Amino acid sequence: MEIQEKIKNLIDDNQVCLFMKGTPDAPQCGFSMAVSNVLKHLNVDFKGINVLEDDNLRQGIKSFSDWPTIPQLYIKQEFIGGCDIVKEMFEKGELKKLLEEKKII
Repeated sequence: MEIQEKIKNLIDDNQVCLFMKGTPDAPQCGFSMAVSNVLKHLNVDFKGINVLEDDNLRQGIKSFSDWPTIPQLYIKQEFIGGCDIVKEMFEKGELKKLLEEKKII
């Protein structure tokens, strides 16, 4: 239960939280890089959390969100989705609109 609490705190403490493989400056998978680049393109100040540093965290975020893959994006405590969803929202302009509505950008 401790890891679930840690995940909740990370999500609560950061307006935009990206659970990813690697870091925003050095992503270690293409999907994590893609989501990180979308956020950077939109000039979003986000917290990148490297799940490769802690296997409990890597498994814990999957059960926390009931989502099987990494990366996972949270905006103001709301689970947005993984790479495909984020890229699709970006391409349609929905991600920018959501970030503006939530007063992130």
